[in-house]
Amino acid sequence: MSTRIDGRSATDHRPVSIERGWSTQAEGSALISFGNTKVLCTASFTNGVPRWMAGKGSGWVTAEYSMLPRSTNERMQRESIKGKVGGRTHEISRLIGRSLRAVVDMKGLGENTLVLDCDVLQADGGTRTASITGAYVAMVDAIEWGRDKGFIAKKATPLTDSVQAISVGIVKGEPMLDLAYTEDSAADTDMNIVTTGSGKFIEVQGTAEHAPFDRAELDTLLDLGLAGNRSLAAVQRDALGLA
Repeated sequence: MSTRIDGRSATDHRPVSIERGWSTQAEGSALISFGNTKVLCTASFTNGVPRWMAGKGSGWVTAEYSMLPRSTNERMQRESIKGKVGGRTHEISRLIGRSLRAVVDMKGLGENTLVLDCDVLQADGGTRTASITGAYVAMVDAIEWGRDKGFIAKKATPLTDSVQAISVGIVKGEPMLDLAYTEDSAADTDMNIVTTGSGKFIEVQGTAEHAPFDRAELDTLLDLGLAGNRSLAAVQRDALGLA
């Protein structure tokens, strides 16, 4: 097993930290770091739902994703200046929303809306997986804020599980966990794995960028992702004071 550019083994994820309550303005927030990738996740709680959902007794959870202009090596133009949101941004926003909704009982949430904003401060690969992992922590705190304010019933259980996400890939023939940008850009296969804390799959996004992969390699990548997400779940519990 080779040593990677940052000294990790193939089965190690980067150092992960979650600073809960980073924003004093939002109902829930978390600054998450996957190595040099840093994402600010904020959760905004609104009592009420979109008009098309009103009166049904169910809540709604959605997400928006963006990258700051200097989150990358060269400045990117803001999408607001371009006049339209790019396809990649739409795709990742939808992924984050789907991932979070998978662990929310909308009836338990009541007629309330949660909007998760994931803003990439610094990008070095894995921005979507960091966003999902951090947004869950922000969402937990926003839900408890709503409960404290009386918008969610005291005995309601809006959350059915936790959610984590991590990248895996095959780089120079070797399966690896949590790819940094230099690894991701050189990967033969690139995959993002979203799971629940109980180990169930929510989403698997996998593409053979250069060389096709076989079933044995797929199984190895899935196992790597599950193990990595178990570790991330422990970091989340620690950040939430549940460890």
